[in-house]
Amino acid sequence: MHLVDGHNDLPWALRKRAGRRTGDADVSVPQPHLHTDLPRLRAGRVAAQFWSVYVPCSFTGDAAVTAVLEQIDLVHRMVARYPEHLAPATTADDVEAALAGGRIASLLGAEGGHCIGGSLGVLRMLRRLGVRYLTLTHNANTAWADSATDVPACGGLSPFGREVVAEMNRIGMIVDLSHVAAATMRDALDATRAPVLFTHSSCRAVTDHPRNVPDDVLAALAAGGGTAMITFVPRFVSTAVAEWDARLAEAMAGVGLDHDDLRARDAFAATWDGPPAPRATLDDVVAHLDHAREVAGVDHIGIGGDYDGCPELPTGLEDVSRYPALFDALHDRGWSEPDRAKLAGRNVLRVLRAADDTATL
Repeated sequence: MHLVDGHNDLPWALRKRAGRRTGDADVSVPQPHLHTDLPRLRAGRVAAQFWSVYVPCSFTGDAAVTAVLEQIDLVHRMVARYPEHLAPATTADDVEAALAGGRIASLLGAEGGHCIGGSLGVLRMLRRLGVRYLTLTHNANTAWADSATDVPACGGLSPFGREVVAEMNRIGMIVDLSHVAAATMRDALDATRAPVLFTHSSCRAVTDHPRNVPDDVLAALAAGGGTAMITFVPRFVSTAVAEWDARLAEAMAGVGLDHDDLRARDAFAATWDGPPAPRATLDDVVAHLDHAREVAGVDHIGIGGDYDGCPELPTGLEDVSRYPALFDALHDRGWSEPDRAKLAGRNVLRVLRAADDTATL
């Protein structure tokens, strides 16, 4: 089973560790401080990876645009450094060619709509640089779209937000609805002409977290041909972890810290004298996959692990080498080989092709 994973934050992890120089960390050898390196990608049977070119919400305006361009450059340089392992890719055909050549297809996804600086021209240039999806928000609202973890401002998408979606359809950039508010999900599904993705979200009916997808949205997503890529982030897949994290948020608010600031959250959790964090498990992820298959259908689900985007992963899914364990568990639960193949990559590649078919560029 060869996997197309929807979201990996290795580029930002490298930037945090080595500044803007990827050469300080050689990912062709094991990197125990990371969730991702090339040997473990191979062990995990990853055929294609959407690398997240993530920009924190603390970057705004021109600084956010600069940061996303630097992240794109970082990925391009990483791919060029390891040509025997990684192949640049922008299309589904590129992914298949890379797989045939024994290399891991490397695609780009921009995380956080603030990185376009409110400019459709910047959006178009990101697409020319190879970015295939844009996550409309991160943890904070943009001026034109509400985030799942911020106070509603637009009530979903603003008129300009609908222009962004229309332009993304026109240029063949996939709308990613992870991180957005439920109202934004519904507005975007109403506005789009092309199938959309959730690149790293799970199911709200299983774990009631605002970052997860409600059942009505899963059904509408499927009706439009899209794919929900289930993620492994512990607080999104485990109710026990989500409840613990809510207590952490209350404690942070009590001392004036922002729980949505990922760096502040990790630092506070490391010293907090509250109860120890429970651990999510592989079985928690399977529960979300089972539910998503039931509601959206097996043709509309995928995997977006979010490795190197959170401090730890569920027991049994500790790093990118562990994907086969998940697919073994699904086999044991009666998932057929064709269904597992759809989950592993066929569904997301269909969405990628549909974006190109819809584009009028």
